[in-house]
Amino acid sequence: MNKNKKVKYTIIVAGLVVVLGIGIFLSIFFNVRSTKIPPNPAGTTGNTAGNINNGGLFAESNGVVYFANSFDDDTLYCMNSDETNIKKISSAQISNLLVAGDYLYFFQLGTSGNTGLGSVRAPRSFNRCRLDGSKSASVVRETVIKAQLVDNTLYMLASGDNGSYFFRIETNGSDRTALADYIINPAACYNGLIYYNGTVSDHYLYSLNPKGDIVTPVLEYNMWNPVVYNGYVYFMDLNNDYRLCRYNLGGDSVEILAKDRVQAFNVGSGYVYYQTMGENAGLYCMLCDGSQSIQLAYGEFCDISMTSQYVYFKNYFDQAITYHSPIGSATYESFTAAGKAALEGK
Repeated sequence: MNKNKKVKYTIIVAGLVVVLGIGIFLSIFFNVRSTKIPPNPAGTTGNTAGNINNGGLFAESNGVVYFANSFDDDTLYCMNSDETNIKKISSAQISNLLVAGDYLYFFQLGTSGNTGLGSVRAPRSFNRCRLDGSKSASVVRETVIKAQLVDNTLYMLASGDNGSYFFRIETNGSDRTALADYIINPAACYNGLIYYNGTVSDHYLYSLNPKGDIVTPVLEYNMWNPVVYNGYVYFMDLNNDYRLCRYNLGGDSVEILAKDRVQAFNVGSGYVYYQTMGENAGLYCMLCDGSQSIQLAYGEFCDISMTSQYVYFKNYFDQAITYHSPIGSATYESFTAAGKAALEGK
């Protein structure tokens, strides 16, 4: 082979390598966009507002609970709603867990141990995977603070070098649209509308209609972390030292549910669970109208998560242990079955 032919051959091979490399890169980078996600039924939401506001560590769908197992570095597990058949499905360390159709969506902080089934090596990304943890893909590679799924669209509050920003993106990673350059918490979705408190000039209640991204003022009352349940907006009252209140969307009055300063709360299955601060700090349980309040646990607790059958929470000073209590019960204990599953899963 003469010199000119060798040069041409080298150039051709180099060109093919570059083209092949670019093809592989684009295939990986745009994998999320090449996947067709079956549409969800109208009215689909990824998780309850109360769960999302408490870290999004538990999410339930069709009798199955998906959760971040604190006994195994918050990696992804699933179980039946009655806590049977607990198993690990991914080594991804997760939060802000959403579920709809055949897919899970979550913010990944990293991986624990070996990569395992369905884990995604890239840290700090919001990912999508099948219900068994397989076929993981990154939707966005950003620090997502809060996210909610509304039908087939993900609404995300993220944080970057220039502060917080709010946007929406389809579940396959397409059609990204910027909505605000300030904090909007999309957790509370009810009857197709996202309810949130203002964070710029006031903390009033607003609604966002995904159809046209129309914002409407709802109530001129300073509040934090609204949760909408059965037509009522439950919130922490900023006008009165974070006491717990609710507002009927069909009425015009605010009801006081708990006068103590509230650190966190969750609502579901006819009950409200809330953590108070001060001398009598503890985790309390009451009916949604504020009646029959009991102190479930003494001390400071966090990450109050609810499923159809149980409430889960952690001691603020030892968050590796998750506790559980049947909904409406006056007793609680360590979620030892999850701890046992963690030992078996490692």
